[in-house]
Amino acid sequence: MSHSSSASATQRPPVKLGVEVLFEKHLDLIRGKHVGLITNPTGLDSRLDSIIDRFRNEPGVKLVALYGPEHGVRGNAQAGEYVPFYYDEQLKLPVFSLYGQSHKPPPDMLTNIDEYMRTFDTQHTGKQMEPGMMSSVDVMVFDLQDVGTRVYTYIATMAYAMQAAAESGIPFIVLDRPNPVNGAVMEGPILEYPSHSSFIGLYPIPLRHGMTAGELAQLFNDKFLKHKVKLTVVPMENWTRDEWFDETGLPWVMPSPNLPTPESTTVYPGQVLLEGSNLSEGRGTTRPFEFFGAPWIDGHVLAKKLNDLHLPGVKYREVWFTPSFSKFSGKLCGGCQLHVMDRNAYQSVTTVLAELAVIKELYGSKLELHAEYFDKVMGTSSVREALEHGEPAEKMVTDFAPGLKAFATLRQPYLLYH
Repeated sequence: MSHSSSASATQRPPVKLGVEVLFEKHLDLIRGKHVGLITNPTGLDSRLDSIIDRFRNEPGVKLVALYGPEHGVRGNAQAGEYVPFYYDEQLKLPVFSLYGQSHKPPPDMLTNIDEYMRTFDTQHTGKQMEPGMMSSVDVMVFDLQDVGTRVYTYIATMAYAMQAAAESGIPFIVLDRPNPVNGAVMEGPILEYPSHSSFIGLYPIPLRHGMTAGELAQLFNDKFLKHKVKLTVVPMENWTRDEWFDETGLPWVMPSPNLPTPESTTVYPGQVLLEGSNLSEGRGTTRPFEFFGAPWIDGHVLAKKLNDLHLPGVKYREVWFTPSFSKFSGKLCGGCQLHVMDRNAYQSVTTVLAELAVIKELYGSKLELHAEYFDKVMGTSSVREALEHGEPAEKMVTDFAPGLKAFATLRQPYLLYH
């Protein structure tokens, strides 16, 4: 993959994360407060020290509850897997799930924690938990690594938690982190709102939105939330919009089980569309979203056909793989590995639409697009209909342009970085 040389990368000052800026300059935001923290294994500083530990070790700051998104605070749950509430005996903290009974924290989860825990405990664990030290959160803090794609539940979790905090009169702080696929490029259609709104795409933003979580929080609060929350975004220092994650000097920690590397995250904005089809998107392999295929595909034929298109920045290689879980678990699949040769030329959405068009041409009705889910991921039904009618990928991408232009104007006031 071509990207900045190590020499040019080292000339950039290392990125200082929102969590580090908070502890250096803005401790007043949390000092003397009971803090509720939404985080997961990505909640680390540049030295890989956990924000949970930093909050617990900071005098005058009382961490009273953890809240986990999809995959959980521990990051161990697979995509779509129900995440239960539990009490962490080591941390002596309740760990609430925002991907379990509710996507939006009910009021008692924020303002009456002891009572909520007891109700949960007798219903779900069969043992009585010790009552907590206090009953309510004074401030909610969000520190999660987003991936720059609308189809990712962390930003919906953020929006729902902001709404819940607003309704309970609790301030909300977002500790900002980089957009790992850079904040300069936008791709794909704008979600049609509210007809195609779901937990994997709440608001009318593009598939690849080119914003950070902090920037999105400002946009959501101003434009889309019914009740405005008292929002503070603690921005990063030294991050520029054109930076990819490996140019930040920060250690990579996978944000979810199927995005193990920056490379998988690079292809994710486009390849995630395969979730809405009967193709394997490579889950259950060591290269999720880079591998794709099905038992009825001849990878040699597909790779040749795709490489003949000379799509910018990408090459295809025939692969055979047997997923260990998810689609076609235990079955041998033929397909391709997508190799990004030049990520600044690569267009993830154009690429996946071309892949689908070629597979449809080669295999006809064997390729199925699951209308409801594909349209949810895409944020519109028009793309599926265009694919079914055999429209070229270039035509679809041209149709996205006016929406992207309008969104570029809409997002401008909320951008925190140049």
